[in-house]
Amino acid sequence: MNPLSERIINMSTSATLAMAAKTRELKAEGKDIIGLSLGEPDFNTPDFIKDAAIQAVNENYNSYSPVDGYVDLKEAVITKFKRDNNLTYTLPQVVVSTGAKQSLYNIAQVMLNKGDEVILPCPYWVSYSDIVKVAEGVPVEVKTSIDTDFKMTAAQLEAAITPKTKMLWFSSPCNPSGSLYSKEELEALASVLVKHPNIYVVSDEIYEHINYTGKPHASMAGIEGMFNNTITVNGVSKAFAMTGWRVGFIGAPDWIARACNKMQGQVTSGTNCIAQRAVITALKADPSVVKYMIDEFKTRRDMVLDLLDGIEGFKTNTPEGAFYVFPDVSYFFGKTLRGKTINNATDFSLYLLEEALVATVTGDAFGDKNCIRISYAASQEQIKEAIKRIKEAVS
Repeated sequence: MNPLSERIINMSTSATLAMAAKTRELKAEGKDIIGLSLGEPDFNTPDFIKDAAIQAVNENYNSYSPVDGYVDLKEAVITKFKRDNNLTYTLPQVVVSTGAKQSLYNIAQVMLNKGDEVILPCPYWVSYSDIVKVAEGVPVEVKTSIDTDFKMTAAQLEAAITPKTKMLWFSSPCNPSGSLYSKEELEALASVLVKHPNIYVVSDEIYEHINYTGKPHASMAGIEGMFNNTITVNGVSKAFAMTGWRVGFIGAPDWIARACNKMQGQVTSGTNCIAQRAVITALKADPSVVKYMIDEFKTRRDMVLDLLDGIEGFKTNTPEGAFYVFPDVSYFFGKTLRGKTINNATDFSLYLLEEALVATVTGDAFGDKNCIRISYAASQEQIKEAIKRIKEAVS
């Protein structure tokens, strides 16, 4: 009998983190691996944010912080929500956590009972499904395809709802597809949801500022009738290149925020005090301070699409945000490349790692068996070399 809990035995390992670990392992063996698997900006944290952290160290911030975050950080979050999203939250409606991932975990733990269904438009971020399962919820996958830019329609949402549906979780811009929902598309989904007042929405907006459309970001909580049923999740990891600082936050109805605060109080307590002080400075800054990163990501996106266009078997669309492309590679399924038979996206992703020495992530991890995720959070030189290697490995 295994002494480990069924909970941990049944949990999947994060595929993105597993691929990153495998990449490090192969690099340590001396192999020249190009990593296009991690969702992490390759920029440094801006200096003005680092200076704020240094100042906090020198000002002796070293004590436990409030469980739900420093009041002045929560005020900065409120200002950010108003400025960028036209959402009005109050102090009791904001909870700061150790990354948006903890925010999501808190939400699942406080909202889900055994058997509650959570609608996940596929592809979805790798951890949603397991976070839901750990809370004894049931993930309900709604399949989309590259032909609809990986977006769920109102009709699909309506068809997925059952008497057990408790929540809908989605990200916009989306990891892994880079798709983003326009205001009109969110309004169409909301027209279904307002008929079901017992369904709550998690709107994961961590990639909000990495948007290439030139149009303002649309938040589900800003759609008429949705504010009281939406939990907005965000953070500083992606836009400010602060992945390792581990700060995320939510804006939510106060009863949900209080529950998340109670949960967090028994798990981690307050987020790192120095990181919180740095984030105040980040959030108070105009988002245009990171425009140079967004412009570079857009250049890379266009480059990746152009290069993949020259490889037979890669079907792409044009992602409007984040820093991923999510090509359909089902053309290769059933084919034998260099003596290896490719049966699915996982086989193909491993083949690229072993034969092209390029790390990607299988779409299987995101609920889509036909695609792989390619991150372009890498230099233009690395991207060019990686796609050249991929082309050689599959031709």
